[in-house]
Amino acid sequence: MKKKIGILLALVLVAFLVMGTASAGLFDFLGGNNSSNNSIANDENTFVVGFDAEFPPYGYKDDSGNYTGFDLDLAKEVCERNNWTFQAQPIDWDAKDAELESGSIDCIWNGFTIDGRENDYLWSNPYFDNKQIFVVKADSGISTIADLSGKNVETQKDSSALAALEGDNSTISETFGSLTQVADYNTAFMDLESGACDAVAMDIGVAEYDIKNKNNSDDFSILDEYITTEKYGIGFKKGNDALKDQVQKTLDEMFEDGTVAKIAKEYGISKDALIQP
Repeated sequence: MKKKIGILLALVLVAFLVMGTASAGLFDFLGGNNSSNNSIANDENTFVVGFDAEFPPYGYKDDSGNYTGFDLDLAKEVCERNNWTFQAQPIDWDAKDAELESGSIDCIWNGFTIDGRENDYLWSNPYFDNKQIFVVKADSGISTIADLSGKNVETQKDSSALAALEGDNSTISETFGSLTQVADYNTAFMDLESGACDAVAMDIGVAEYDIKNKNNSDDFSILDEYITTEKYGIGFKKGNDALKDQVQKTLDEMFEDGTVAKIAKEYGISKDALIQP
């Protein structure tokens, strides 16, 4: 009897061990393990770029689920030339300052406007001239901003183009028949194609990228005249001069050997938008 009890207790102990192992595995699977496998080892050989994952062509997720974009490709090339490990880190844009201050990211590199933020970050030299422009149908007969008088214009809500047309450049929008805010530029382009609006006000980089990726890209034209312009740069934490200087040095070399222009072309971005050092 004692032998049977001993065997029974051993079986019970084994059962508990199996259940414990299984439950621990299930706990990990459900995300209950506090040791995150997604944490970033941000050491001196890793360059962590904070970016908005929904801002093509600068940073976004492609059809394969990979993060890509003009700015991310520039950053990746910088890493390759310095033997750094590249890490694209999507962030909540409203929390970008906290991410930078905590050191969880090394910089903000994602169509990041210098204008108005000059004293908030340690900046690289500006590398991109982001003009606010108008896209029209190629056969619309609209070739100047003056031709938009009485026309229906759309732009994305909370965009730089909207801020310009409602701010310092409101004298332009005052001539429009209407200025309508839409949720996104896909909607604006559909309205432009259907004739629901006559022009779309937007960033030149986004416009060139969107037009390049349309099957009927020849149907659209960008006016030569622009609303206003702003400069893009790479924002670092103040005091991180050594890293900023090395990134700037490498980026200058990439401009010099034509790499920046080559990457820009892949995203439909014209060389005219680049600011050569």
